[in-house]
Amino acid sequence: MAHYTLTVPVKYDDNGTEKTTYRRVGAVFENTKRDTGETFLTLKLDFPVGATELVAFQPSAKGDVTE
Repeated sequence: MAHYTLTVPVKYDDNGTEKTTYRRVGAVFENTKRDTGETFLTLKLDFPVGATELVAFQPSAKGDVTE
């Protein structure tokens, strides 16, 4: 299972020079459905922001959006 660090860019001014640091906000895990072999991502956030976990799926072949 692959995993990635989830960050947000934070820009700041350092003596007239704009710099960017990256603040960790969570982790992203690549998973596979057992029955279909489909790959999906799970995002685990380090702190609550209304939801503590988000799941992203690859778009369907039709490009449909399901709510």
